[in-house]
Amino acid sequence: MNVNLKAALAAAVTAARAAGGVMHANWHKPKRVNLSDPHDIKLELDVRCQKLIEQTLARALPGIPVLGEEGITGDMAADYRWVVDPIDGTVNYAFGVPHAAVSIALQQAEQSVVGVIYDPFTDELWTVIRGGPTRLNGRIVRVSTRTRIEDSVIALGFSKSTASLVKCLPSLNRLMRRAKKIRIMGSAALELAYVASGRLDAYVERRIRLWDVAAGSLMVEAAGGEYYCLPVPGQYRYAMVADNGRLRKKLRVSGMLK
Repeated sequence: MNVNLKAALAAAVTAARAAGGVMHANWHKPKRVNLSDPHDIKLELDVRCQKLIEQTLARALPGIPVLGEEGITGDMAADYRWVVDPIDGTVNYAFGVPHAAVSIALQQAEQSVVGVIYDPFTDELWTVIRGGPTRLNGRIVRVSTRTRIEDSVIALGFSKSTASLVKCLPSLNRLMRRAKKIRIMGSAALELAYVASGRLDAYVERRIRLWDVAAGSLMVEAAGGEYYCLPVPGQYRYAMVADNGRLRKKLRVSGMLK
């Protein structure tokens, strides 16, 4: 099966904008919670947005399976698959914080070849095709050129489990004293898009799912940065560092990632 990547990008943009429109239309409406635990919230709207994305992608390019936060359809061993997070930043969204996005990637042999991230609150659309540049609303963007931790803004993410805190708090304590600013923003897709755009200099996450990073990781690399990840226990789980290509070794967060 051969997929036209430009056609795939167009389909992903249409699907992301459609799901983003649903997010925005329901922004001030009551939300139905399907699941709430100490670490996360799942909304009925997550499921609705993923179904809309799946339908939109299938109309344009039928037969490609979907690996999504809200479920899997099709054969994950196929040459191509979509990787979808319908609302990345659901907790932010549920609490009224306008920092959430739609993330869609097309992978070939488990490597991202197309990526789309759409923020419906700022109407910002990041796009990339492997081998080409990362674009924000059509304009080419690049990672920052900062080389010193002391000049950098760094995003972090980690769970509040005891094991995670034991690993992460020493790194957080050290980085808070060294970095210009630390941010814990709650949407991996947007943090990666921000690294690709030079708004953030690095982003470190101890435990993250593939659908959170499949599109953004390609954007960081296409914008001149570095995406470094390690598999961790659990299906489609990783520890990761994304940066402008100048900071990862200086961050000294290897112990946090293990």
